[in-house]
Amino acid sequence: MAMTTSLADLAIILVEPSQMQAHLVSRMLEHQGVKKITVVDTAGAALAALATESSNVIVISSLYLPDLAGTELVAAMRENPDFETVPFILVSSETRPQVLEPVRQSGACSIVAKPFDEQQLSRALYAAADYLNPPEDIDVAEIENLRVLVVDDSLASRRHLHRLLTELGIERITEAVNGKEAVALLEQAMVDLVITDYNMPEMDGRELTEYIRTQPPSATSPSKQAAFAG
Repeated sequence: MAMTTSLADLAIILVEPSQMQAHLVSRMLEHQGVKKITVVDTAGAALAALATESSNVIVISSLYLPDLAGTELVAAMRENPDFETVPFILVSSETRPQVLEPVRQSGACSIVAKPFDEQQLSRALYAAADYLNPPEDIDVAEIENLRVLVVDDSLASRRHLHRLLTELGIERITEAVNGKEAVALLEQAMVDLVITDYNMPEMDGRELTEYIRTQPPSATSPSKQAAFAG
């Protein structure tokens, strides 16, 4: 995949109520070559700032904000058609899975754990920048003929992946909410690629991948290609 958006082209909305932390992260971003940084201290201000940006925007947010939690901010973004594809990076010292899971399930997200260094922030930025770039070095005809199964218990994540695949020209997309449902679908039809989440009820991504790879090749069996989406 060619990198067509440099960090210098990004518009960063930094949502951080602590002036000291905002200054620290802003310095890190500047060292990475980011030129446009908008600092706000509430989720409401972040949503307002998003409305003024047109492209290459990424939101970096603290978890605890005066008006909404960072998890609620990304949920509000995903519910708005204008912001639902904007990459979101959460910066937090929180480690409890039940708190972080809504962010992981929201699609196009990264979590940077405090304390973090510039290299860790850089990796999250490049991952977000990659998401903003459509692939250029692909065989369009071959891609359009792919049959893809997307497996994820998060509706937001499935919508996110469905949108990405559609933008690539893929139209034959089937969805399942967990590995068990995916197996039932795979027993009925053949697919070329399975994109699956890892943590799911009923049957997780690891179990689904093992099932796919143990199936004998036949005209009705699924392809043995599987990719983890999260």
